[in-house]
Amino acid sequence: MSRFGEVLQNVILKDKNDIYNRIYVVSAYSGITNELLEHKKTGQPGIYQSFEQNEEYEPAMISLQNRLCEMNRSFQGIGLDVAAADRFICERITFAVNILKSMDNVISSGYVNRSEVLLAARELLASIGEMHSAFNSANILQNLGYDATFVDLSGWQDRRERTIDARIRHIFGGLDPSKTICVATGYTKGTEGIMREFDRGYSEVTFSKIAVLLNAGEAVIHKEYHLCSGDPVIIGADKVHPVCNTNFDVADQLADVGMEAIHPKASKPLETAGISIRVMNAFDPSHSGTLITKDYICPHSKTEVVTGSNAVTCLEIHDTRMVGEVGFDMKIMKVLQDHNVSYINKATNANTIDVLIAERDCSQALVDAMRKRFEVVTTQNVAIVCAIGSNIAKPGILAKAAQALADENINILSVSQTTRQTNMQFTLHRDHFVQAQRALHRALCEEAD
Repeated sequence: MSRFGEVLQNVILKDKNDIYNRIYVVSAYSGITNELLEHKKTGQPGIYQSFEQNEEYEPAMISLQNRLCEMNRSFQGIGLDVAAADRFICERITFAVNILKSMDNVISSGYVNRSEVLLAARELLASIGEMHSAFNSANILQNLGYDATFVDLSGWQDRRERTIDARIRHIFGGLDPSKTICVATGYTKGTEGIMREFDRGYSEVTFSKIAVLLNAGEAVIHKEYHLCSGDPVIIGADKVHPVCNTNFDVADQLADVGMEAIHPKASKPLETAGISIRVMNAFDPSHSGTLITKDYICPHSKTEVVTGSNAVTCLEIHDTRMVGEVGFDMKIMKVLQDHNVSYINKATNANTIDVLIAERDCSQALVDAMRKRFEVVTTQNVAIVCAIGSNIAKPGILAKAAQALADENINILSVSQTTRQTNMQFTLHRDHFVQAQRALHRALCEEAD
């Protein structure tokens, strides 16, 4: 979105004879939601944490307002009415600050549930980034002479209670996408709270819900890169290649290790509705991108993507009582459930169960709860590297992958693959993360080409 001039030409106005019957769901400009909430990857605190911890947040909001107004000036050359854009965002920021002050007073009174008010504050802050970028995008199109509509799903000053789905139906009920270019906020206000259930995946959830409720022909996600056979930064841009076709199962496997083509809670409704997803590189408009469908199976055995995560912890539970005891691992799952932790993988033998979880979820409270129930519980920060594809069922492919790692003197701590054979997952020492991906990509993706 920060390179909107290119997005305008490469995506929205790519075919000037066919610009309508499109609904664009936009995210905030780069880094803005991180500043409002917290950094998505590093966890660095944002304005929300200042409010939560009863610290000064108003100066940070004013600083953000100045940054957004400065950003507005960067779009003046492509048609933005800077004065109108400044008025819009300054009004929103002022309103948000006043609401936060009221929330602060309500919390201080002690008469309300603090956690509920904090969730509402998080919703309010999240909406600002998408309101800003959506208004600007529609304004630019209007000033270029196109019929464009700013579709504000944020519920700005709307006191009526509506669910997320009801708000989308209500807003779009008065619009005709065949006659106007609809630019919608990625944030949607609803009684259930889009942040409460989906947190930072909310833009894709809005995107998904609009597509399903309006029965879209196709759901297209524009990213700054292709969905590739590997991370070009790790593997090398000259060695990776776009994945042209895959299925929702593969998309889920990627999301499970943090390489999201689309948020899994956004992809499920699209899959159920039979709406295909196309992932495109906004800066390579001549490429058709990656088409994700429900039934696609690669006609020949092929590793489509090598990926992984180096932010994983192995939680090892060793207990001599588990051998032969039916349902022993259910006790472990119950502890994870109590701490709201989803696991990535699980490996077992007679007396040991390894559970792989995201490192950020491995709290001391979780470990202590495990140690109260089981004999020996240890943790180890590790990495997982995966070879994923819609059809990797081929004799010898696991041996080939293991040999590629062995040739690099990489020890495999554990390996997992289900009978569905869409994901070979290797647990390794963390310092082998990059080396292992390069080795697997070379053996399974480059040699196969």
